[in-house]
Amino acid sequence: MAQDTARQATATPARALLPLILPALVVGVGASLLLLGVSAAAEALQHVLWRNLPDALGIGRYSVLWTIVMLTATGVAVGLVIWKVPGHAGPDPATTGLDAPVLPPAVLPGLLLATALMLAGGPSLGPENPIIAVNVGLAFWLGPRLLPRLPGGLWVALAEAATIGALFGTPVAAALLISEALAGRQLKGALWDNVFAPLVAAAAGAVTTTLVAHPTFDLHLPPFGHPGWGDLLAVLVIASAAALLGMCAVRAFPYVHGCFARLRHPMLALPVGGLVLGLLGALGGHLTLFKGLDEVGEIAADPDGWSAGEFATMTVVKLAALLVAASCGFRGGRIFPAVFVGAAFGLGAHALVPGVPPALGVAAGVLGMLLAITRQGWVSLFTAAVLVASPAIIALLCIASLPAWLLVTGRPQMQLRADGTPVR
Repeated sequence: MAQDTARQATATPARALLPLILPALVVGVGASLLLLGVSAAAEALQHVLWRNLPDALGIGRYSVLWTIVMLTATGVAVGLVIWKVPGHAGPDPATTGLDAPVLPPAVLPGLLLATALMLAGGPSLGPENPIIAVNVGLAFWLGPRLLPRLPGGLWVALAEAATIGALFGTPVAAALLISEALAGRQLKGALWDNVFAPLVAAAAGAVTTTLVAHPTFDLHLPPFGHPGWGDLLAVLVIASAAALLGMCAVRAFPYVHGCFARLRHPMLALPVGGLVLGLLGALGGHLTLFKGLDEVGEIAADPDGWSAGEFATMTVVKLAALLVAASCGFRGGRIFPAVFVGAAFGLGAHALVPGVPPALGVAAGVLGMLLAITRQGWVSLFTAAVLVASPAIIALLCIASLPAWLLVTGRPQMQLRADGTPVR
């Protein structure tokens, strides 16, 4: 009885939560529409740069020459934007994660332009970090002007949750991420009181994205049947090996970033980074370009269409491209290209040992790689599970996450502080 009384004393009354629903819905819809608008503009520009233009010039769309030229030109274009726009398109992306800083409104147009050019030009980064930053900046600037009684921190939480819901097409990812972020904090009220408004925003963002763009993360791999002891061994080995490979890139991150930082100017660092990415793209092929979501669907559509050596080449090249793109100053996030790396790694395990089901290999590879790159346990598990849409794999993934987590916990992650030291 005393515990029930304490809960009632700390619980947030419904009348305090109801006024948050409409602002959360507005932020959710707005965040999704901004994401969809930037993505559509980038896709249209990508079509021009990688199809119309090379066709008009009589050059192969993904030839070695065109790949090197386009990635270098993208570095020049993005470098010019970062050099000239107000606020230089935000802080160094190597220092940012999903918890975006609040940027001044004048910085946001340049950040959007740099992001769209990056997405169209082919560097191996996703839209998540800059789009979250833009939505957070807009919500923090507009929200208090429209509803000054709501705290500014709430608008930040709504925008972050809404964008994550829109990116994944489901509010579950946002709920998991928020719950993980709230762990260990002193909360006022119950956990669901604190996640109520962000979850409304995430749901609005996810529903808007689903209705407009109809996204799906399911790779439609061959269905996974009843798990056996061999599957348990495979998922443990693949997830741990993927985590170790990801940690190699994490360890190299501050050193690669330091090399580009010595160039001191975006019109040097980004063109040089673009040239390196062009050479990597020429080596790995067109599937190792761009953010990786469309490309991971292509390799998953034919899991037996490449040899183990070809999958290994794609894995290493894409991971190196992610490392370079995140180090030289391109504005973008690291989750989506890491998904491609993990999927290629898992399909390589299937090609090497045909007894490993493709769905199991992909899920385990993505789990281990995301744990190393992001250090977000729930999001890594969720992403790995939704790619294969097989409930039978979830228990295996939960078991595999334990040794993989032991390999990565307490060690640096792929994010740096302002002074260049790794975040742990």
